[in-house]
Amino acid sequence: MIFDTATQSLVQAKPHDIARLYVCGITPYDATHMGHASTYLAFDTLQRVWRDAGYHVHYAQNITDIDDPLLERATATGVDWRTLADDQIELFRQDMASLDIIPPDHYVAVTEMIGEIAEAVCTLLDRGIAYRVPTEESDEDDIYFDTAGAQSAAPWVLGEESNLDRATMLALSAERGGDPDRAGKRDPLDPLLWRAARAGEPSWPARVGEGRPGWHIECSVIALKHLGKDFTVQGGGYDLVFPHHELSGGHASALSGHRLAQVYSHAGLVAYQGEKMSKSLGNLVLVSRLRESGVDPRAIRLTILAHHYRSNWEWTDAVLADATDRLERWSAAVAASAETSDDGPVQSVSATAIIADVRMALNNDLDTPAALRILDGALAQRIDEPRQIVNAIKALLGVAL
Repeated sequence: MIFDTATQSLVQAKPHDIARLYVCGITPYDATHMGHASTYLAFDTLQRVWRDAGYHVHYAQNITDIDDPLLERATATGVDWRTLADDQIELFRQDMASLDIIPPDHYVAVTEMIGEIAEAVCTLLDRGIAYRVPTEESDEDDIYFDTAGAQSAAPWVLGEESNLDRATMLALSAERGGDPDRAGKRDPLDPLLWRAARAGEPSWPARVGEGRPGWHIECSVIALKHLGKDFTVQGGGYDLVFPHHELSGGHASALSGHRLAQVYSHAGLVAYQGEKMSKSLGNLVLVSRLRESGVDPRAIRLTILAHHYRSNWEWTDAVLADATDRLERWSAAVAASAETSDDGPVQSVSATAIIADVRMALNNDLDTPAALRILDGALAQRIDEPRQIVNAIKALLGVAL
């Protein structure tokens, strides 16, 4: 069972054959902060639960390696945008590997998909679900998604996934990369599909006109290509509920005639020093810097697992210290259980029963805090088959003891 944002209820994320998962990737600057790590660990846990149940997992993730925030950071730092993106992508992959995050089958950079995204925009234009808006900044037109037209033509209703009213959607659009005040749009909530070429910005020639993709269409096209329509779970941080996942779903429905995903799942947000951890505020705790300072990546992982994936929580030195203590206790307990006693048989608890309880916790909306508490209690006793526990902790929680 996992919580579905669209229905606001716990649902079965049970694949019919292959578990198909899409999780929105990073815009590669200031990677990898703890908010990133918390989100990707949430869906790593989902992968592990599926795999443990015997399902094959097909996982795709985008990399938004062309977008306004990346270009702005490159300009501010005097670094070529491509160099900045490549360096940050490599750092992100190193961080994910250090945290033992199972990698996607497909890491897909937006710049690898420009042609296919442009053709998808042409398709939406041809179907009357997109329209052109002239701009004085370019000889080409910007192209926008017609939300009203899409609702008439596709199995999609604006607000159905996010459960937000129009006033809230307008506010979030302005806050999160939309342009509700743009003149010439049919509806303030219509999102940009294709940004016409501007002087000094990267752009690509295309049948739709020279330019580059908007934000939401990239994920729609990548997901449809690598996972197909109506895949199992669309995942990401809670700040992607609107506009990104709402409108990605609209684009995909308009292109395929089907829902983007069966379940929309969102991870909570991580704060630091009293504020949501964000690139704009600069209050970032970076995985790479923690690693450089000598923090064991397993302790970072346990810090995150101690919080339910849907909860909002704050990173502090204290929560990291608690995780470090837990790692030390577990390691010592496993070593002690593995030792042969000279005093004859000692009563021990069943590893099989413990693992069953951990599985039950994880199958209940990925309840990792409950799983950790079960293991805390079990590892305070002698275990009959400690190697089984070690293997289960590695397989289900990604922590090697």
